[in-house]
Amino acid sequence: MVRYVYDFTEGGREMAGLLGGKGSNLAEMTRLGLPVPPGFVITTEACRAFLTTGGEPPGMSREVSDHLAALEEAAGRRLGQRDDPLLLSVRSGARFSMPGMMETILDIGLNDDSVSGLAKASGSERFAWDSYRRLVQMFGATVMGVDAALFERAMTDLEELRGAGDDLRLDARDLAGLVETYKTVIRRETGEDFPQSPAEQLRRAILAVFQSWNGERARLYRRREHIPDDLGTAVSVQRMVFGNLGADSGSGVAFTRDPATGRPGLYGDYLPDAQGEDVVSGIRNTVPLSELERLDAASYTGLRAHMETLERHYRDLCDIEFTIERGTLWMLQTRVGKRTAEAAFALAAALADEGLITPDEGLARVSGEGLARLMFPRFDTSGDGEPLARGLPASPGAAVGAAVFHSADAVRRAAAGEKVVLVRQETNPDDLPGMIAAQAVLTGRGGKTSHAAVVARGMGKVCVCGAEELTVDTGARRFTAPDGTVVEEGTVVSVDGSTGAVYAGAVPLVDSEVMRFLEIGETGETGEGAGGLVDAVARALARADTVRRLEVRANADTPEDAARARRFGARGIGLCRTEHMFLGERRKLVEEMILADAPTARDRALAALLPLQRQDFAGILEAMDGLPVTIRLLDPPLHEFLPDRTALAVRVAAAEARGDLPAARDTQLLAAVNRMHEENPMLGLRGVRLGLVVPGLVAMQVRAIGEAVAERLRAGGDPRAEIMVPLVGDARELSIVGEEVRRVLAEVSEAAGTPVGCPVGTMIELPRAALTAGRIAAEAEFFSFGTNDLTQTTWGFSRDDVEAEFFSAYLDKGVFPASPFETIDRDGVGRLVGIAVAEGRAARPDLKIGVCGEHGGDPDSVHFFHAAGLDYVSCSPFRVPVARLEAGRAALRDTGASDSR
Repeated sequence: MVRYVYDFTEGGREMAGLLGGKGSNLAEMTRLGLPVPPGFVITTEACRAFLTTGGEPPGMSREVSDHLAALEEAAGRRLGQRDDPLLLSVRSGARFSMPGMMETILDIGLNDDSVSGLAKASGSERFAWDSYRRLVQMFGATVMGVDAALFERAMTDLEELRGAGDDLRLDARDLAGLVETYKTVIRRETGEDFPQSPAEQLRRAILAVFQSWNGERARLYRRREHIPDDLGTAVSVQRMVFGNLGADSGSGVAFTRDPATGRPGLYGDYLPDAQGEDVVSGIRNTVPLSELERLDAASYTGLRAHMETLERHYRDLCDIEFTIERGTLWMLQTRVGKRTAEAAFALAAALADEGLITPDEGLARVSGEGLARLMFPRFDTSGDGEPLARGLPASPGAAVGAAVFHSADAVRRAAAGEKVVLVRQETNPDDLPGMIAAQAVLTGRGGKTSHAAVVARGMGKVCVCGAEELTVDTGARRFTAPDGTVVEEGTVVSVDGSTGAVYAGAVPLVDSEVMRFLEIGETGETGEGAGGLVDAVARALARADTVRRLEVRANADTPEDAARARRFGARGIGLCRTEHMFLGERRKLVEEMILADAPTARDRALAALLPLQRQDFAGILEAMDGLPVTIRLLDPPLHEFLPDRTALAVRVAAAEARGDLPAARDTQLLAAVNRMHEENPMLGLRGVRLGLVVPGLVAMQVRAIGEAVAERLRAGGDPRAEIMVPLVGDARELSIVGEEVRRVLAEVSEAAGTPVGCPVGTMIELPRAALTAGRIAAEAEFFSFGTNDLTQTTWGFSRDDVEAEFFSAYLDKGVFPASPFETIDRDGVGRLVGIAVAEGRAARPDLKIGVCGEHGGDPDSVHFFHAAGLDYVSCSPFRVPVARLEAGRAALRDTGASDSR
């Protein structure tokens, strides 16, 4: 029989898949002997069964009852008894952390009878009614589906009536009246009463948490964080402890190190006389955790000891929630903490230095996505005046956008292409869509561990929270700075998540310290922050270069791009696109070649292009001296080098309408465009087909390459050009072109008086090429997967058309976990890659194989290419450091990453 419930004493963190992250970590802390309120966990398996059938799985109710009885016996109290009732919390806890995205219900067991017993046992009537108020509010919104805004409005109305600034200034009588108001709201909105049965409260709360797995915000968060939809959530049921019993009680959130920078030291927020949800919601401003030492030295000392125990045990940054109940410290949660990219690199270096992890584990705990964020520009504030306001720097980075005050507006304006900054008094989980859409999040209240801060950090989103100087009026859609400046919705602001500053207008950007290091090998400034971060990044890249098997090349078409790629660590060029060399003023020469009505005229145009191409190739070969440079012969259809068809037709028609004779060149060009027009140019006369159909085109390009190689050899260089034939679908195509390449290179060698040889290979970008790779490998000395076109031709997509038309719908419906143009489609395109690698190497064991689509710089795709046995990846110059890092991470075995999802 399947078991659905486990006591905290029966589990551990190795059971995270079954007990969820929260439940398994509570069990682990219990195992370590830390002060954890007792409880039990209902498994993710139970949740999956419930979501599949719509009902409780058989036997679950009996198991819950048995574990509840054991909990009651240990406490010496029954759930909801009239005098001194046992009360419970019911919390979600999926395998991966989803902060605030699912449901929590506290104070289960309170009712009209037991509230008096709680008041007597605690000695505080106000505390008892405040706890009952919280239960009715949470249960009504979460379990019974009442709009949470109705409860908030009732609270606000009462505070205004009493002249109270917040709920702390309401007395027991006020709160008792509020409970009755809440119960009336529930009855009016649902047609049923708030349940007085503690057992019914518990049963319905558990099922509501299960159902919240499929809530809109939970699904959205999972898509954003790439968390599978089929995991389900566990439910932790735990004896309540109370931080709202007076000045000797409180709740807080702590990190073992700063999750924004990775620096060591006590870090977190504390709120006296409060429950945990008051801390994370941001509705009240917290005090720094260091203040706890003055308020309660014993609890502070105990907390520090527990934090050290957890960090050494988990060997990572830990995120901790705790409550102090009348001087007694209780640990309510721990998990591997979410962190910024800066903190991830700093922590990896620091923990390795401390001997807690190995250098390879340090490499596993950083990511290419994080490195890319560190390469983003930052604000140049040297010439700007004072900021509008300052808050807490919760998640670093620089963002500029129009201020908006509601999540829906952020989504709407961002969808229209506008960059926005979401401004709220405080955020709640329902703001998640707007937080995803916005460039940055700015809140007037809340600490560094508030909902806004934690979620923004996890997403790598710029965030400044707790900007108390601002008066945020979401109803009027504006905020007011302390100097009286009013910022209306739509006004552009700049948010600096690294310093906590908020500026009016768009502040100019400068390169980040990491980018300066990659460009010139210097930080550009001194100090622990910049220098320490750059050193951590340098160490991670060096370790990746040591362990990786994949080489990393760059896609570059100019000497300048080639030089930058080399500075970024590229070991060659995997794709040099020759068509980019035919633009600008040279386009006229291409037009002449296309319009030529005789071989001599075509030869003249090609001869004029040859020295220009030779000069381009020589510059790139010089920049990459000693490293391979893979040059792709002309790929796009020739009509792309001609003027727009419609514009030409209009010009000719306008001239004829005026009674004038159209310009002869316009008439010629229009005839050529009409002759070359294709309904689907992507599948038309392009790639190798051009070389077979247009006389002299391949010869001109190969001669330019050969002469550039000879020129570099005479200059004492070490040129390593490789010639790549695009869009081959049959081995005979490559055989014909290959013969011409070798013939032209032989002529160049004879003329130069020195051997000029270039390997000849092909791009695999058609399904047929992948499926006949064994035959093609007999003619090719290397393969390079053009995964952009291979994805288009495998899926039957025209990328330019489909991305705007229906990709967002496919992502929303789960057809794609991610765009197949961003991350390799392993099941389809990936399978073709695997076939081509296997068959190509079977025919030619020394076949060199790489990838030159932009997938070569995508972190997840790099791991796939490593596993597929490729020799190198190639990507744009700015993604080279990312690819280097991920190629190193892909080579690691059995190392623990900091999966803080």
